[in-house]
Amino acid sequence: MSVDDKKPKNCGRIYRRKFGDLILKKTLIIGVTGGSASGKTSVSHAILETFSNERIAMIEHDSYYKDQSHLTFEERTKTNYDHPLAFDTDYLIAQLKELQYGRAVDIPIYDYAKHTRSQETYRQEPVDVLIVEGILVLEDERLRDLMDIKIFVDTDDDVRIIRRIRRDIEERGRTLDSVITQYLEAVKPMYHQFIEPTKRYADVIIPEGVSNTVGVDIITTKIASILND
Repeated sequence: MSVDDKKPKNCGRIYRRKFGDLILKKTLIIGVTGGSASGKTSVSHAILETFSNERIAMIEHDSYYKDQSHLTFEERTKTNYDHPLAFDTDYLIAQLKELQYGRAVDIPIYDYAKHTRSQETYRQEPVDVLIVEGILVLEDERLRDLMDIKIFVDTDDDVRIIRRIRRDIEERGRTLDSVITQYLEAVKPMYHQFIEPTKRYADVIIPEGVSNTVGVDIITTKIASILND
């Protein structure tokens, strides 16, 4: 029996990569990135809702922030969360590969208020389509190589900072001063150093996020054609 014969039989289909070349994939993986508060999560949810009858799920790169329970709270607040080294991307890649081969995984949960990984996890079963969402999902070549469609959500800096202030205060228990300080010292410079350059790896760039219904429709139409191929 060959190695391929030992793999789960019901673990995927043949999909097209970069909208062209045929390769064998166990799961259609879609990467969605953009700056903080660019609307990438809203775009991801729009895709999820379009295919509500399909086996589809979303995994957030934020879930794979490194565990910082060994640090004091003050030390955690000083971490640069917009730098690639803040993420345990190796762990994300390993779990994506498990899902590709039909094995369920326990995904970590990140506690934004405590700035560290929660003790809890959630179970993710294998699906036909996985959306991987986060600010740096196109930064790592190994992660890009797992993706079939790569999307960059491009939104004006001023719009993003206003959204981020509102979100972090209302949903993540942050103070206004802490949000502004983090934006000026880390979020903005890291965007220009690490995130914006990954735009060149995107198959599709969606200006203004989910409000760009034409852009979202192009993506969902392409996904539908792949699933129905």
